[in-house]
Amino acid sequence: MAFEAYDDYEQSERVQKWLRQNGLSIIVGVAIGLVGIFGWQQWKSHRQGHEGQAAEIYQQAQTAALTGKPDLAETLTDTLLKDYSDTAYASFAASERAQRQVTAKQLDKALVSLAEAEKYAPDAELKALMQYRTAQVQLAMGKADDALATLGKMPPKSYESISQELRGDAQVKLGHPEEALKAYEAAKAAMGDNAPQGGALLQNKIDDLAVAGKQGA
Repeated sequence: MAFEAYDDYEQSERVQKWLRQNGLSIIVGVAIGLVGIFGWQQWKSHRQGHEGQAAEIYQQAQTAALTGKPDLAETLTDTLLKDYSDTAYASFAASERAQRQVTAKQLDKALVSLAEAEKYAPDAELKALMQYRTAQVQLAMGKADDALATLGKMPPKSYESISQELRGDAQVKLGHPEEALKAYEAAKAAMGDNAPQGGALLQNKIDDLAVAGKQGA
């Protein structure tokens, strides 16, 4: 199975989007109720430093991976998971580790990394993305039932077009053409006109099922 959709949501865009949407607002909201004025100022300074350190280590891990230093990238990722698991960067780093493991065809290890990425994801949207990626890997391993179960955990309408298409792929693997066709049609409806190339590929899957259905009639 190809992992084309794995790159549909670039990690850097997710980081930037999360920071734009949340910034320190979540931290501020929690902290105001926990500490007094003076304690809050000290805590905020510490927290900003902690987040900044995590961001720097995450950037170093990215650079290491891109410059052919996989061992360093793995060490830095371990540091984020151990010492900065309370930041979003732990989730981002674990997700990128999973992507490297998929490329290396280490799918069992990728599932472990994606479980960590989901665990440390800072919001429901990113958790759902990790669940989708987990289902991709499970289907690539031939575990179609597991993939469907994982997709079932995703919130309704979450990444609907690609998750429904993956659901259809799993149903095809299980020999359920009618269920696959329903999923593909739902994916097409959710996709709209946003991705013409992806829409053409999806339409091919729908057409193939239609032809197979006529032949079997």
